[in-house]
Parts: sequence; structure tokens; C-alpha cells
Amino acid sequence: MTALVDRLDGLLFFPVTPCDDRERLNLDAFRAHVRSGVAAGCGAVFACCGTGEFPSLDLDDYAACVAVAVEEAAGRVPVVAGTGYGLAMATRFARAAEAAGADGLLALPPYLLQPDQDGLRRHYEAVADASRLPIILYQRDNAIFEPDTVAALAAHPRIVGFKDGYGDLDLLQRTISAVRAASREILYFNGLPTAEMSALAYRGLGITRYSSAVFCFLPAVALAFHRALVGGDDATVNRLIDGFYRPLVELRRQGAGYAVSLVKAGVRLRGLDAGPARAPLGEPAPEHVKRLSELIEHGRHLVEDF
Repeated sequence: MTALVDRLDGLLFFPVTPCDDRERLNLDAFRAHVRSGVAAGCGAVFACCGTGEFPSLDLDDYAACVAVAVEEAAGRVPVVAGTGYGLAMATRFARAAEAAGADGLLALPPYLLQPDQDGLRRHYEAVADASRLPIILYQRDNAIFEPDTVAALAAHPRIVGFKDGYGDLDLLQRTISAVRAASREILYFNGLPTAEMSALAYRGLGITRYSSAVFCFLPAVALAFHRALVGGDDATVNRLIDGFYRPLVELRRQGAGYAVSLVKAGVRLRGLDAGPARAPLGEPAPEHVKRLSELIEHGRHLVEDF
């Protein structure tokens, strides 16, 4: 099979993980959600990651979701699964993802602790050693990497990517330079919330891969934006930012946890029973769901001629 680094192209789909009102996994709804995303034209499925409420899933539900994502992708696009917590749990999730047929892992920050650079390096090397799956590092929260640390980790044969959810472009440019100077080569991803808002800035660093939460509930808009970005159609990029993405971000800022719960609300508005956001996240206020519905309709109109 073609290496993961050669297959991770296009718009990256981070599906939600549906549940019922008692927060029990709704695997049928998850299957339908993944199937529709693959059919819509995603470039990869990132199952059970941040948008998929990874911290709220037990190992059995996680393994079931990854297996279903693999079944629905059917080799057409790669499936990458989240892993995280401390080393003991991260390795268990990594092995479960491998057993379920995943093509790679997105390594979320270690739980709670504030590690130094040597600790980060040892943690991610150990996670990479735990399975045969290639790994993408995720920089955010308590996992902020110095450039030399990333260059050292890039020497590991299974560490193949770096997703930036921190947003310090000076640090990211220095990281890219350090990895290049060490004669290493990894993939880079924009992992900021609503990544479309920072996509032009990241494109300036040569980074056009990003995760799109909007793809979960409005793939036509997400794909139109992606085509415009990679095709250099900045007029369309700016039109979609001004007319859809900026208002969406302003709405997202109205509530804690809306980066996930608002996405689930969007999926429900488009007809799939994704259920509520799991605790400790709360539901968006009714007036915010109404505003989201209005934005979805406006977004659809913006891309009618594409």
C-alpha cells in the first residue's frame, strides 16, 4: 500500500462521534457520517480525534469507530486515528487503532502534565515505538515543541507529520527550517480551530493541508474554500471568509466548547442524529443554534455557482 505521507492530500475530515441522549455510542450514525464524508470527497478520515471527542471514548467504542471508519473508507482514503493521555493509555489506543486497520495516528498532547522538551521527545518516541503505524505530532496546549525537538523526533522512522494547533508562525517557520536543516522531511498541517481563517497565512509557509470542522456539516462550502485556496483563487477565499467563516468563528466564540458542540449541532441540522456533545461539554444555546442554521443556509447560497 502507498505510504501514508503520499496519500494525505486534499481536505481532511474529522468526523464527530454520534451518541444517544445517555452518551452511548451510536455506531450506525457514525457509519453514515463517515460514509457521507468519503462520498463528498474528503482526502482522509481522522477518526476519534478532537472533534470526535476522543477523551470521552472508552477503548471499546474507540476501536469500534476506527474499524467502521476503515470499512467505510475501503482504501479510497486513509484513516488516521487519535491517540493520547499518558504513555500507558496512548500505547493501548495506538495498538487498538493498528488492530482495527488504521493507516496512521494523530498523537494528541499527554494528559495534564507540563513536560519539558526532553520529556516530550521521549513520550512521542515511545508512542511511535508502540505500533507499526506512522504518527503525526499535534502541537497545542501543553505540547509545544522547540524546533530542535521536532527535528530530533523527525528522525524516528514512524514520525511523519506535524500538526500545528498553536498558531505561532515564527515558531513554526523555525521548526520547518530546523527539520529541513537536519535533512529530515515531514508533512505539516494547520490544526487551528476553524483552520480556514488562518489558511492564507499558513499557505505563506507552504502549508495547505488542514483539518476542516465545517466539512462535517457543510462539505460543499469546505470543498469550495479548499479548491480556491490551493488554486490561488484568493478572491473566492476572501469572499467565503467574509461571508461565512468569520461569522462562524464569531459564533463559535460565544460559548465554551463550541469548537466541538457547535459542529455536532451543525451535523444535526443537516439531518444526521449525532446526539449531544458529551460531558463535560454543554450544548449550544438555542439562539446560537438558530444563528448556525442561518449561517449554513447563507454558506450554501455563497457556493451555489461553484
